[in-house]
Amino acid sequence: MHVFPTYPAPKTNKRPGGCIHLILERYYAVNFATLQGSQHLLAQLWKEYTLSDSRYLTSDAFVMTMESVTAWCWGPLSFLLASFITTDNPFRHPLQIIVSTGQLYGTVLYFGTSTFDFFVHGIEYSRPESYYFYGYYLFLNGIWIVIPVLLIASSVRASGRVFAEAKRIGTVELNGSAKKAS
Repeated sequence: MHVFPTYPAPKTNKRPGGCIHLILERYYAVNFATLQGSQHLLAQLWKEYTLSDSRYLTSDAFVMTMESVTAWCWGPLSFLLASFITTDNPFRHPLQIIVSTGQLYGTVLYFGTSTFDFFVHGIEYSRPESYYFYGYYLFLNGIWIVIPVLLIASSVRASGRVFAEAKRIGTVELNGSAKKAS
């Protein structure tokens, strides 16, 4: 039994992460300054989410930067990755590691900055009701930790198998360079 399974290619090209990044997070990145007064549906969703993290309504520099990188970089790359998965493109695993590492890094910094502010400055960004903190803040963002870790592990294992097989059949040197055919 493997601790980190290798996930098969999905039968569709649906990528909910890409949709979330391109639609919801891009909306925030473009409209963060006018979010408070907007009645747009996506603004209302963001205002609901701010009950768990008020930094979204204060034009916090880190949150704005992180959401912009996510919206303009990881969103489009998620769709490219989905196409690589469905077409069995050989660049699927390198891109999956890149996108997942970027997402994981952003989420760790997101949690880290909030945790730092709480313990060092005594600033809490979530309402006192536990479901905002545990449901919205921890659970919804925790997904962006768990899934990237699983995908990184899957891609590392897949890459390791390919290099082990190449080494076994003698087409790759230990340093990764290719051997000339005899």
